[in-house]
Amino acid sequence: MSGSFEKQLAKDEKAGDYPYIRPKDAATLLVLDRDSGGTVRLLMGRRHMRHTFMPGKFVFPGGRVDPSDSRIANVIPYHPDVEARLSKGLKNGKSVARVRAFALAAIRETYEEAGLFVGRKTPGSELRLGTGFEAFKERGIQPDLGGLRMVARAITPPQRPRRFDTRFLAVWSDAIADQLPEGTGPSGELEDCAWLTLDEAREKELPLITTKILADLEERLSRDPDLSPATEIPYYFFRKGSFVREVI
Repeated sequence: MSGSFEKQLAKDEKAGDYPYIRPKDAATLLVLDRDSGGTVRLLMGRRHMRHTFMPGKFVFPGGRVDPSDSRIANVIPYHPDVEARLSKGLKNGKSVARVRAFALAAIRETYEEAGLFVGRKTPGSELRLGTGFEAFKERGIQPDLGGLRMVARAITPPQRPRRFDTRFLAVWSDAIADQLPEGTGPSGELEDCAWLTLDEAREKELPLITTKILADLEERLSRDPDLSPATEIPYYFFRKGSFVREVI
């Protein structure tokens, strides 16, 4: 990791005199669309200014993994390579339910923030879905993890008031089974949701890690345009005073 990146990160998210906080599991979803000319756009939204964490920044939909996400079992499963990669390096013990919860948190937050339902319509079936997925059940949409691909993992540095161990997942727009007509989600956390090219996204006010993920995504699409589930991904974390980039 370059020294310039470390300096930029320090400026972007200033460390304070905070006690050690264990990172909370989180997940975010990059919803991608590719037109007939090959141009890729992705969904982003601006965080409401009332938020204390990254107000006004453009981000991908996502958030913290809730305990209820681990209780949702009636889903279409991951590709095995994606599940294996998400299972690596877990800090709090590994279980099938916990690994599944990363994708479910990303899918749930994408609905809550952007009004998109990532899944598969299952007409006539009785879906057994729990907290956070009531709207999916009402529309007969089964959460679908099969098309998700892992693109990065990053842990917030220490000495920050909030820390997250975030899994960055991606999915193509053909996985969208339905959407709210308002163009945003019921939580109101994201405003100005829009489909942006990578160049347009870089012109927005972004958290530094988002800028890095966009650069990684662009590089990966250039050599892996279909986002193969077997492709290795970058993992960013802090060690002995410096940011480290490993590949998993």
